[in-house]
Amino acid sequence: MSFLLALVGILLAAIVVLVLFVRQRNIHLWLRAYLRQDWRAKQPVPAGTTKHVIFCFVDHYEPQWKQPSYEVECQRVQRWVDDYPKLCEGLRDADGRQPIHSYFYPGEEYRPEHLDKLVALCRMGLGEIEIHLHHDKDTEAGLRDKLRSFTRTLVDRHDALPVDPKTGLPQWAFIHGNWALDNAHPDGVGCGVDNELIVLREEGCYVDYTLPAAPDPCQTSTINSIYYATDDPHHCKSHDTGQRVKVGGQAEGDLMLIQGPLGFMWRNRKFGLIPRIENGDVRTSSPPTPERVDQWIETGVHVEGKPEWVFVKIHTHGTQERDTDTLLGTPMRRAFEHLLSKYNDGREWQTHFVSAREMYNIAKAAEAGLGGSPGQYRDLLIQRPAYRVHPDEGSYAKVA
Repeated sequence: MSFLLALVGILLAAIVVLVLFVRQRNIHLWLRAYLRQDWRAKQPVPAGTTKHVIFCFVDHYEPQWKQPSYEVECQRVQRWVDDYPKLCEGLRDADGRQPIHSYFYPGEEYRPEHLDKLVALCRMGLGEIEIHLHHDKDTEAGLRDKLRSFTRTLVDRHDALPVDPKTGLPQWAFIHGNWALDNAHPDGVGCGVDNELIVLREEGCYVDYTLPAAPDPCQTSTINSIYYATDDPHHCKSHDTGQRVKVGGQAEGDLMLIQGPLGFMWRNRKFGLIPRIENGDVRTSSPPTPERVDQWIETGVHVEGKPEWVFVKIHTHGTQERDTDTLLGTPMRRAFEHLLSKYNDGREWQTHFVSAREMYNIAKAAEAGLGGSPGQYRDLLIQRPAYRVHPDEGSYAKVA
């Protein structure tokens, strides 16, 4: 009897620990969706069909992370200018393209000299610039002013965003700082604007790449999906659910969201027992191992009705020194090599390195029911900026 009581006690203690872990890591927000997702992620691919990996690496790129000295900011940016081309040497996808990095640059950290350096990478075909924003206790008017000012600067000073030929608005993808898209944080911090999805759409945003946010409490109940969200301007976190993008469908609501993989690392367990969260975040403490690459692809994020086009969106914070050697060194190089060796044989698999803009265009191509290789649709709707040299490029004064 004492043995049974001890066993029951151990079992109850384990359950308590598990429940606390689930709550502390906010897994309860998305666990039900994870348990129900297999029917979507594993839609059969017709026999003999080539499967395509559409691979996108987005970066919450923050040179002023932790407010360093100006010299450190410059060193962070220069490291990417110097080492990213080296990382990509000899790597080619099914279309002959090298890996491309999407720099989501914070408007509140703008310095022209940093953008000039990143634009130089863009001219080489190794990067594209998009919009990142941290704000708090904001208003609709304040948000619009921030977005208009920064996006026009990127167009006029850096030629780094395309412009809608009909409306004249800059066109851009978005990542929300601190994950708090549409005022999603339960404590009401990190945003303040309940109609943010509407504002983003009206100011030229065509797609959001904020998610997944796990283990942050801003994580949505929708996971591993490409979907349209409709904003309720009187309530926060309107993107918690939405309509999946599907073949033969059309744009619905206010904004498309393309999510990265979210699940569990079953082979990487805390204390040897509890699996860690797989959220597509690449850093030194969670390096891009071949096992993770396989799991990103196995997650099977796709446009409904097109499971042979697998969308892999991973993310990082690329200016944090503790992670730079991983992102620009051997771990990332090996991840790319594994991706190309296993998923780019030209028959069963093809890999396509894409920017955030290009991934959106390919998702729209799938929605339209277009066939063939997804690589041909990189510029389907939203065109690539020209990145023309501005007369003032390189003539800035040092900012202390």
